[in-house]
Amino acid sequence: MKHKKFIGNIITPDRIIENGEVTFSEGKITYVGKYRPSSSDSSFYEVTDYTGAYIAPGFIDIHVHGGGGYDFTDGTLDAFAGAARLHASHGTTTLLPTTLSCSDEELFAFFDIFEKARETDLGGSFLAGIHIEGPYLAMSQKGAQDERYIKKPDPEHYNKITEKSKHILRWTIAPEIEGAMELGKKLAEEGILPCIGHSDALYETALEAYESGFTLMTHFYSGMSSMVRKNGFRFPGLIESGYLIEGMNVEIIADGCHLPPSILNFVWKQKGADRVALITDAMRAAGMTEGVSVLGSLDNGLPVIIEDGVAKLTDRSAFGGSIATTDRLIKTMVKKANVPLVDAVKMASKTPARLVGLRNKGVLAPGFDADFTIFDNDINVLRTVSHGKDL
Repeated sequence: MKHKKFIGNIITPDRIIENGEVTFSEGKITYVGKYRPSSSDSSFYEVTDYTGAYIAPGFIDIHVHGGGGYDFTDGTLDAFAGAARLHASHGTTTLLPTTLSCSDEELFAFFDIFEKARETDLGGSFLAGIHIEGPYLAMSQKGAQDERYIKKPDPEHYNKITEKSKHILRWTIAPEIEGAMELGKKLAEEGILPCIGHSDALYETALEAYESGFTLMTHFYSGMSSMVRKNGFRFPGLIESGYLIEGMNVEIIADGCHLPPSILNFVWKQKGADRVALITDAMRAAGMTEGVSVLGSLDNGLPVIIEDGVAKLTDRSAFGGSIATTDRLIKTMVKKANVPLVDAVKMASKTPARLVGLRNKGVLAPGFDADFTIFDNDINVLRTVSHGKDL
């Protein structure tokens, strides 16, 4: 079997290797560095020349609900395949299907389909694990979450959930709710990342949560508290806590709508690329430009309008979800938020991989999975490769 070689501008976590090469075989990277011309290339390597284009680690989206007209909670294999293929076409090689607050029956059906999808060649992004968002959230910060299913953490309930699936990699929870700290500690002990989100917690609670294992803030700025005033005194909320707690990681929806470019730049400057993950938080309308769609499952979802590059509630009073793809996140960070390409790519690969424990992904280096996203100077995706295979 021939080894494969890509030639182009190689993006590593620290620099761009111009006129470089990456070689791989049997799904693993074997060499990354300067191009090594050899007369034996044609006999030993299958060479593809991307001179002038960029070869980056495959993008990793750790918070995504759907795309291509599908939501992962639709409860069908077709939905998983359709969403995974849509995001693969935009450079995402790995993703974490994400739930919303829903009934236990709907959640467990999601678990069952996830298991089947993992065993099936969907021709799309690799399904690395599950992100549960809810139902233990603050009602005051529920956003588009269905309030019928929001509740307080109960050991009998969440133990039943963790026993149903061994693929849960992260769980978004409001830490101020009674019983949430205990749940966070349990998850951290089991290797599941507890995340702060849809929460009205203030700094002291955020700090306690961080010390209990909550080391990531879900969609930073969205669905969380900021500075509040009590009897004239000001108290930092979660947004301020994200900056004050040095080791806290944050994820941002860098679509240019949920946060303006100036704030995207500010988050990057203050936290650094090693503490920021780019996420789409995309719903089923990812890939659409306008029209009517549904946030959540087809049976129990919320109608939304797609316009101006984002999903809006039908009364246009607030956003109803993201329709971003990861290539759009990179493009926004580079071209609008003035972030260096190396850092933008790191926030969509190495950083999210570290956060959810994907040790063999997110970096172009020998021994890592042969996951690549290849794009041109305008960050238009030319090719997506996962484990050495085209998607």
